[in-house]
Amino acid sequence: MTGAGAARPTRVLLVDDHRLVRSGFSLILSVEDDLEVVGEASDGDEAVRLARELRPDVVLMDVQMPVLDGIEATRRIVADGLSKVVILTTFDRDDYVFAGLSAGASGFLLKNSDAEHLVEAVRTVADGHALLAPQVTRRVIEQMTSRGGTEAPVASHRDARLDDLTPRELEVLGLVGRGLSNGEVASRLHLGEATVKTHLSNVFAKLHLRDRVQAVVLAYEAGLILPGETRGHPSG
Repeated sequence: MTGAGAARPTRVLLVDDHRLVRSGFSLILSVEDDLEVVGEASDGDEAVRLARELRPDVVLMDVQMPVLDGIEATRRIVADGLSKVVILTTFDRDDYVFAGLSAGASGFLLKNSDAEHLVEAVRTVADGHALLAPQVTRRVIEQMTSRGGTEAPVASHRDARLDDLTPRELEVLGLVGRGLSNGEVASRLHLGEATVKTHLSNVFAKLHLRDRVQAVVLAYEAGLILPGETRGHPSG
């Protein structure tokens, strides 16, 4: 597509230490008119360097790599505002998920996802949305709230970051943090879904959150999600 009115393709950087994986993803993405693979990296250090050089819109990031792992590479890329990052993961490695969230990843994608899901994931994150399905959110929360010690920070006093939120916004944040969709939050609070979206937008703006992924992390860190809670039965 060319011409003054043509939209710029979404630029993607592929990061994986297996060349065949990168090649497969590249083949899938390159056939889409609105997506462009601008580079490939085989380790986290190279990923950070190429992200600075190429300024992609989305980085597809493996976790286990030589030189620098994907979690630390994600942290550096997001901290410098270079790109949004999608972590490539598998169901049997949920231990990476919270680390990825804390590092600033915009979501997660299974390595064995089909072509349609891969393309949709890149588009979703490029459009500014989080890629975190409710079932993944619930697994993350279950893992976080089952931890003890320093790995499970629970606020003993009201977190100062929450002071600017209205009581309704606090309710919405707490339910989103437990993995409920906007529709489920609306049903729980007897509100319209559009109203929930407005409250959530206000929460994001007041707390300087990039997306729903960061909301999950903050809700946990601020003590809105407590050890022993379930998705359907919040404490308090």
